[in-house]
Amino acid sequence: LTPPLPLQRSALAPAAPGALRARRLHGLDDSHGVVADRGLELLSTTFIFSVIVSFLLYYTGLRSRHQSSSLKPHATGSFIQDWWFGVQLNPHFMGVDLKFFFIRAGMMAWLFINLSLLAKSYLAGSVNRAVILYQFFCGWYIIDYFIHEEFMTSTWDIIAERLGFMLVFGDLVFIPFTFTIQGWWLLGNKMELPLLASVANCIIFLIGYLVFRGANKQKHLFKKDPKAPIWGKPPKVVGGKLLVSGYWGIARHCNYLGDLLLALSFSLPCGASSVIPYFYPTYLLILLIWRERRDEARCSEKYKDIWAEYCKLVPWRILPYVY
Repeated sequence: LTPPLPLQRSALAPAAPGALRARRLHGLDDSHGVVADRGLELLSTTFIFSVIVSFLLYYTGLRSRHQSSSLKPHATGSFIQDWWFGVQLNPHFMGVDLKFFFIRAGMMAWLFINLSLLAKSYLAGSVNRAVILYQFFCGWYIIDYFIHEEFMTSTWDIIAERLGFMLVFGDLVFIPFTFTIQGWWLLGNKMELPLLASVANCIIFLIGYLVFRGANKQKHLFKKDPKAPIWGKPPKVVGGKLLVSGYWGIARHCNYLGDLLLALSFSLPCGASSVIPYFYPTYLLILLIWRERRDEARCSEKYKDIWAEYCKLVPWRILPYVY
C-alpha cells in the first residue's frame, strides 16, 4: 500500500486571510511542504535503495568469516529466505551498526514527512484538533524512541531478527511511508473531532504509552539487574530466567498490547468515515500476532520446561482474558 498522491496546492482549500497573515508572520512558504510534495519520488527511490542494500547485505554476509554471534553468517541455503530474513544478526559498516542505523533513519523520516504534512496543512489553513492530536501523538512516540533507545537493545528485532530485506524495507520504506497514511488522509479530508472523542483518544494514547514503555523498561532493567524491584517489590522469576512480575505477569507479550493501543491512537483522530487511516493498526495487529507465534516457538525450544511453567503462570499472550 502506497500513500496517496501528494495533493497539489490547487486541490487544497484556499487558505483563510488569517492563515495567510500567520503564514507571513512565521515565514512559512511552499518549500516547507517539499517532502510531502515529493512523496512518490522519495518512496520509489527508497524502495530501490532498500533492494540494492539487501542484496549487498546478502552477498557480504555469506562471505563473512566472523565467528561472533552478531556477525557470523546464518545461511539456510535458500536464496529467497536468506535474502528476505538476512544472513547476519547485526552487520556493521565502518563501525556503524546497520540495524540501528536503518531504524533511526526510518523513524526520522517518519517525523520529517509528518512535519512536512503539518506545514502543508498550516499553509492551507486546515490545522484543527484532529491534525494536532495526530501530530502530537506521533511526535511524542518518535522523540521518546530516541530518548529511550537503550530499551530497544532487548527487543525482538535486535536480539533475534537478522538484517535482510524484511527489516531494511520495514525500516526505510514501510515506517516512513505507511505510518504517515493518517497524515496524508487528514491533509485531504477535513475531520472535526468532538471534544469527548479527543479526550478518549488521549486516554488510549496514554494507556498505550505507559504499557508499551513500561513493559520494555521492565524487561531491559531485569536483564541488567535481575534483582531490581518491579513496581516496588522483588521480581518474581521462573527458573531464574523468565520475569513474571509487573507487566510480564499480566501477559507474555504485554508490550505488544501497548504498541497496538498506540497505533490505534494515531488513527482515531481520522474518525470512522474511512478504513484507510486504520491500515497501520490493522497491519501491526497481524505482524505482532505472527511475531508472537514465532517468539513463542523460539522460547519453547530454548527454555523447554521453564517456558511451560511460565505459560501456566501467565496464560494470556497479549490481551488478558481475550488472547
